[in-house]
Amino acid sequence: MNYFSMITLVMDNQLARAYHKFAVFYVLQNPTECNTYADIEAAYKCLKEQYGVKDEQLILYGQSVGSGPTVDLASRLPDLRGVVLHSPILSGMRVLYPVKRTYWFDIYKNIDKIGAVNCQVLIIHGTADEVVDCSHGKQLWELCKHKYDPLWVNEGGHCNLELYPEFVRHLKKFVLSLNKSKATTNGSEKIAVNSDNQSKPSDGGTSDTFELGSDLPEVSRNSLDSRLEKSKKSSKPEKSRMSTDRVDRFRRKKGLVW
Repeated sequence: MNYFSMITLVMDNQLARAYHKFAVFYVLQNPTECNTYADIEAAYKCLKEQYGVKDEQLILYGQSVGSGPTVDLASRLPDLRGVVLHSPILSGMRVLYPVKRTYWFDIYKNIDKIGAVNCQVLIIHGTADEVVDCSHGKQLWELCKHKYDPLWVNEGGHCNLELYPEFVRHLKKFVLSLNKSKATTNGSEKIAVNSDNQSKPSDGGTSDTFELGSDLPEVSRNSLDSRLEKSKKSSKPEKSRMSTDRVDRFRRKKGLVW
């Protein structure tokens, strides 16, 4: 069984404090965009250095404003197993105003980074979200390079999606699909390796098929030719038939002609 490690980064909208959960609960004292990036980076390094977790075993989970650091880290890690975005935002400015462009002072520019994420992305959003409109999640899903079936929770709000049974079911389905895709990839790699080994020549530098043909002794062909020549030589020449004149003389001599 494959076990996945998960980094969860959530932003509390009321207190505007970011935290991550990895074995322990941690609250930043100075909640800035740069510090939330440092926060998730610290959790990532802890998994890599202290626990030996590989990128392909890692699922990032970002909720609300926490989707910003999650997408930022995911856009820089090409070998991640998967990403879950729970009620994500397009950007900080777009939560407040429906702007059509990204300004330099905007924060958590997920709309510009989501296209660089190279793994499967699951987006979950409530259709009745009054904090971050569901259109944020739907537009991010459209921009994903590797889309997984999204979950739009009917009448779901911003902080209560975990109470809906379909939330847990769909999340579990996503994780299991990542496990199956990994097993399929490993199986295809094994098949490819086996086929390569079969097609590769032996240590002597020649393949079995051609080696078999080249190893046939030349004597066998000579012996075949010699047998053919012997058969020709040993075959007796056909006796020539007597001409009709000789037959007539023979018959007269024997008195057979009347």
